[in-house]
Amino acid sequence: MRSQILHNLTADEMNRITARTCESFLVAARQMKIGNDLEQELTDIYIPLAAALKKKTERHDGPLVIGVNGAQGAGKSTLCRLLQIVLEHGFDQHVTSFSIDDIYLTCAERKKLAQQVHPLLATRGVPGTHDVELGLNLLSDLRELKTGQNLAIPRFDKAIDDRLPREEWMQVTGPLDLILFEGWCVGALPQVEEALAEPVNRLERVEDPELIWRRYVNRQLQEGYCRLFAELDLLIMLKVPGMESVINWRSLQEQKLNSSSSQQRHHKIMDAAALERFIMHYERLTRTMLQEMPDRAHLVLELNSWHQIDGVRLNMETVN
Repeated sequence: MRSQILHNLTADEMNRITARTCESFLVAARQMKIGNDLEQELTDIYIPLAAALKKKTERHDGPLVIGVNGAQGAGKSTLCRLLQIVLEHGFDQHVTSFSIDDIYLTCAERKKLAQQVHPLLATRGVPGTHDVELGLNLLSDLRELKTGQNLAIPRFDKAIDDRLPREEWMQVTGPLDLILFEGWCVGALPQVEEALAEPVNRLERVEDPELIWRRYVNRQLQEGYCRLFAELDLLIMLKVPGMESVINWRSLQEQKLNSSSSQQRHHKIMDAAALERFIMHYERLTRTMLQEMPDRAHLVLELNSWHQIDGVRLNMETVN
């Protein structure tokens, strides 16, 4: 897997860090209902990656902002949660993480956008459906947190398709060493105008024949999202095998969401047909990122069809 290129830990250091992190790591994996045995990935992937990031923080002024990209269902939240455990328990780092999902526009704001620009913007996900200024301010505030200062991080509930009330936001106490910022389109680049003309699926062909939605989304990547992603110090990509895996894994994610959501809330869990249509909103940009991002992300973790990391690609020496 070439994970050894990420660190220079001695065998004794590796054993000591493994002992400090293993129990919490595996407990968290079980809580997230991960079927794969991750104990080997702890030593092959997570500890080496955490060691490299820890080394990077020592040469960085202020918290290190790590972007984590991956298609729907790739396991971005899992990676961030487990990596945070290893960084905190094994390397004494103060870490927080949040998702680009957490800065979605509210349901009401997206409905207004759908009326003013294009009906497809009512569906969360694509660039243009996030509050970019909220994200920029959040990253700035997290970077500036001093000892004992608190900050509330927004939270979005997919089961109700809306942002949670402020009293349910996550509280973070400063100062921070690392900030993990994950999302399916984190780090994405806009396409050239000519690439937008040919529809990639039925949704684009039937519901966006005049390219209004596609052009709007692409323009957002050229403008606000470009500023947001410029805040990243490093970009990690969880590379899925292809679109078929996205559909299968996102379906599994929906099943988990259905089983874990509070029965007190009005659920908006998607059936197979709704999920297929939902993923069509993401397909264009997902296919584009799968083609071009592996050549520029600082680190690429390649997933196989069993949802396991079986390849590590390091593109830039700055990870070391």
